[in-house]
Amino acid sequence: MSDWIEIQKEPKHIAREKQKARALRRTQWWRNKIAQGRCAYCQGTFAPDALTMDHIVPLSRGGRSTKGNVVPCCTACNATKRYRTPAELLLQQLREQESN
Repeated sequence: MSDWIEIQKEPKHIAREKQKARALRRTQWWRNKIAQGRCAYCQGTFAPDALTMDHIVPLSRGGRSTKGNVVPCCTACNATKRYRTPAELLLQQLREQESN
């Protein structure tokens, strides 16, 4: 599948939001989220240190590092999702199923 989504990254926005994400990772709120050990996408159970912070609306798409836009995610789901929103990821998966 070709990447049909146009991405226009704004370096200042991304740098600012990555800094906010680093601060958010140090909060008790985030520690509580990852302590549950659940990936937001595949619902798999993982050790807290095996979960990453995923931006639901990616930073490259204008997303922000806020509690409402970040979820714990396993590395496999995070690598699969990349710059897509969850809806775009589902559409891609449906297209792949139809072509098989």
